[in-house]
Amino acid sequence: MSHSLKAATAVGVLLLATACGSSDGSGSDSAASGLNPPDLKAQEKLGKTEGEVNLIAWAGYVEDGTNDPEVDWVSDFEKETGCQVNTKTAASSDEMVSLMKTGQYDAVSASGDASLRLIASGDAAPVNTDLTPNYADVFEGLKNKDWNTVKDVPYGVPHGRGANLLMYNTQKVKPAPTSWSAVFDKGSEYQGKVTAYDSPIYIADAALYLMKTQPDLGIKNPYALDQKQFDASVALLKEQNANIGEYWSDYLKEVSAFKSGDSVIGTTWQVIVNAAKAEKADVEAVLPEEGATGWSDTWMLSAKAEHPNCAYKWMDWIISPEVNAQVAEYFGEAPSNAESCELTADKNHCATYHASDEAYWKNVHYWTTPIAQCIDGRTDAKCVPYAKWVQAWTEIKG
Repeated sequence: MSHSLKAATAVGVLLLATACGSSDGSGSDSAASGLNPPDLKAQEKLGKTEGEVNLIAWAGYVEDGTNDPEVDWVSDFEKETGCQVNTKTAASSDEMVSLMKTGQYDAVSASGDASLRLIASGDAAPVNTDLTPNYADVFEGLKNKDWNTVKDVPYGVPHGRGANLLMYNTQKVKPAPTSWSAVFDKGSEYQGKVTAYDSPIYIADAALYLMKTQPDLGIKNPYALDQKQFDASVALLKEQNANIGEYWSDYLKEVSAFKSGDSVIGTTWQVIVNAAKAEKADVEAVLPEEGATGWSDTWMLSAKAEHPNCAYKWMDWIISPEVNAQVAEYFGEAPSNAESCELTADKNHCATYHASDEAYWKNVHYWTTPIAQCIDGRTDAKCVPYAKWVQAWTEIKG
């Protein structure tokens, strides 16, 4: 069993965010133009560590040997810094946002749908990356982006990233698909055996497809949809619903569905592809010609942090080359630190996850929170905010 599959088994259900994505990975200007966060100042220098740090994290991100004695990057941190790590594992981005609002936590591993909400509400503080030396080695493609930076001010340090791929059964789906049309326009060919990610942010997958196939709609960013564009995306997903056998959020269930043949095509993550192949399922995956949505998580500091110095120590630790390599392998993602690729146990890990292939990531539209002010730069239109995406998702599945 792969480390990534062990991680999921250890915690039962592994959910990534209910997240919301980004632009084309080109920079931070679009999201920045739509947000005016409180005027908070980043910490100027580190002080004495406080003896503990309270974290909110995705399952598999803060391992101390409890789930697997061989997987532990927390104990050495505690010994080196004197900061006892207390972790609350969250199952959704909404839960992360709610927990951060309590002021009881110092830092969070936020996905794109949570990060901008935390910035806008003033629950996340700007981060002085000079106080996290390992930030210098983070891939440039993850710095100063829509989901972690506003008006050139960083609000965290990048943890890792992944793309939402198209997985298919090589025996049942022929010829091999190269386009998302296989689950949209041609989905009826696999009626009842199509699967999709169970989250409102999946609306962006439909918008991305329409952006490429119906240019007259004028979609420039799958997370910046005016009402007409949004309605078209929702309509496409309602049509697709007739062919969906299952919406997934627990990736072990998706592995099981592809292994049994209950699912033959649909959205996936690279870690699921690896796990399914390890279970002898006849699957392959592709980044379709239209591109794909994706995610990048960011460690963010609470504006109310009681232990900010330990939190800074943790943020630097988790993106250090050796530790970032460990967590990337265990969870199943591309590391954020470029130096980590030389330190993974599987020497092919970074190649498998396209860690340093920036041309690959230019085709990935990272999750970023949809807001009423269009983050594609338009000033003459009003876009549909995330709350409306949540409502529509219920209707789509209805």
